[in-house]
Amino acid sequence: MADSDFSTPLDGSDLAFALIESSQAAALLLNGNLVVVAASDSFYRAFKLDAAQVIGRMATDIGHGEWAVPQLRSLLNATASGSAAIDAYEMDLKGEHGANRRLVLHAQKLDYGLEDAPVRLLLTVIDVTAARGIEKLKDELLLGKAAALQEVEHRVANSLQIIASVILQSAKKVQSKDGKDQLRDAHRHVMSVAALQQQLSTSRIGEVALRPYFVQLCESLGASMIQDHDRVTLTADIDGSVVDASVSVSLGLLVTELAINSLKHAFPKGRKGAIVVAYRAEPTGWVLCVRDDGVGMPADPAKAKPGLGTSIVQALAKQLQAKVEVVDNQPGTKVSIIHTATQHLAAQPAV
Repeated sequence: MADSDFSTPLDGSDLAFALIESSQAAALLLNGNLVVVAASDSFYRAFKLDAAQVIGRMATDIGHGEWAVPQLRSLLNATASGSAAIDAYEMDLKGEHGANRRLVLHAQKLDYGLEDAPVRLLLTVIDVTAARGIEKLKDELLLGKAAALQEVEHRVANSLQIIASVILQSAKKVQSKDGKDQLRDAHRHVMSVAALQQQLSTSRIGEVALRPYFVQLCESLGASMIQDHDRVTLTADIDGSVVDASVSVSLGLLVTELAINSLKHAFPKGRKGAIVVAYRAEPTGWVLCVRDDGVGMPADPAKAKPGLGTSIVQALAKQLQAKVEVVDNQPGTKVSIIHTATQHLAAQPAV
């Protein structure tokens, strides 16, 4: 039977004919000239067409011309020649009332293993309009959620600034030195959390690269806490480690508390110096270190009264299953947060 004869059933050499008619998928069988020789009932139902609008027509001419897509014709010709195959080609098909349908097309040249077998192409069509609509809705919802989260973050940042301002104003009204010192400490802690919140607002979830994170955090802390940058510097020396966002929160809080402690105590009376935040991953765990070259630890340990910052550092280290090690840096002080993979946290070389 010639390819141009569509009034009688195809002969036994065209094995795909029966499969097309019984297929549950929307499918077309084309000849070498891209003319439709068979179509599945699923195709007719999916696109509300009848045989007269499909059989005997070129694939790009079926229906009411909505399939006349030049790129589709080029891809089908390439598939018929054996030089290509259509794998998940997406196209928009104009539907009823002007609404577009998103389709994914697959086409392949059938190989019967016979020399004189006529060219046949199997074209299957999947309507993904609903799926794409759900994806678009999800993206829109995510964008809306991101905008809402950003608004919340702005409000949190503003609230922290207001709280810090109120605390500072209260400190001016308090008469006792101890009361002033405590309120100023509280002010510094609020400002440190504000700086950390600013950095974490870009992290959200997932993993956080520590080097850019700590560099930006030190820059923010330095900008808000250091009045004379020619006198005191705060820098970061971080390896290429990447950690979960939840871990980065605790590490960031540790850095802010330890850096502020150095800024407060290490350089009295205009003393010059440097603070370095360092992080190194090791085969047995990791070490976070904040060191300065300031006045060092008090000669009399009794004068080193633990404050709010010390309690915060100890609590955060415990949360990370790490230990705190404080040593004389000669000059200055070095505080290391040491984490090991073993249950018993053995001392590790400080950074």
